[in-house]
Amino acid sequence: MLFTPFPHLGVNVDHVATIRQARHTIYPDPVQAALLCQDAGADEITVHLREDHRHIQERDVHRLQEMLQVPLNLEMAATKEMVAFACALKPTHCCLVPEKREELTTEGGLNLSHQTEWLKTACAQLTDAGIEVSLFIAPELKAIDISHTLGVHVIELHTGHYADATVPGAVQAEWDRLRHAAAHAHALGLTVNAGHGLHYHNVARILAIPGLHTLNIGHSIVARAVMYGLQEAVQAMKALIHHGG
Repeated sequence: MLFTPFPHLGVNVDHVATIRQARHTIYPDPVQAALLCQDAGADEITVHLREDHRHIQERDVHRLQEMLQVPLNLEMAATKEMVAFACALKPTHCCLVPEKREELTTEGGLNLSHQTEWLKTACAQLTDAGIEVSLFIAPELKAIDISHTLGVHVIELHTGHYADATVPGAVQAEWDRLRHAAAHAHALGLTVNAGHGLHYHNVARILAIPGLHTLNIGHSIVARAVMYGLQEAVQAMKALIHHGG
């Protein structure tokens, strides 16, 4: 179990690739974005290589593994194909997540009770390859207990319900769930990460949960970069037009 003075920041660059794949161009490059995030102080870079390849592509992951100087956290479904891919790639971290083709984004934590035997095998294979494995789970005590029995040392708590809550009572209830879950995991000796839906207006309260190791945040950072970088982007294009390219 690891404690840090304040949580590390893992920046997810998936949605830079979302913009690229919308036109199937070569830009914007999520690898270049990851390097910029690294230079800005990101403690690690997270990408989700989905089965449908809707944003990040395998070539992106290979380039990130070659070029990053901070750890690469590969989110992936617990399939035999993805486990084999990760074992060959050997990123620093792998986070096993649920995945459905029809979902807009990851909707919740892993359903551990329905796939315990395969998850135990997958975790063992990844660990034997020298990869630190985490499980993306709901802030539920049963899920934490099962994670512990699977032999992983790291979990990532799904913060989506907290992020989506708008009524003060619901926000407090979801925060309490996260706090109790983190405390229970720490008591079992697990390192606790958190992520999903965190943004500039709701992250402060998450910081009040003791002992979180890493917060994985992506969409809100990319969205802020789009807005705050638009003025410079328009000015640069205007200058090119005025000066004949």
